[in-house]
Amino acid sequence: MLEETIFIIIGLISMISVLFVALAIVSKDLLKAIMFSAVQSTLYAFLLFLLMAPDIVLVYIAISVGLLPLISIVLIKKVGRYEKA
Repeated sequence: MLEETIFIIIGLISMISVLFVALAIVSKDLLKAIMFSAVQSTLYAFLLFLLMAPDIVLVYIAISVGLLPLISIVLIKKVGRYEKA
């Protein structure tokens, strides 16, 4: 019963993360796209935790949720927040 519940949670997290990826792709506001990507990365980190890979989770959180959005926000300040149509 517990394994089936974990697999259902993994499936739901995967579907929600795909939704956030799609939102990040279609967003014209680059700051919103970065936030959608950070949410997707957080969901992937939780997914990796459920798959019992805690060492990968620690590295993934530091890079994908912390460092990558920070660098992207600094770059957005240089080039502008909104994508040209």
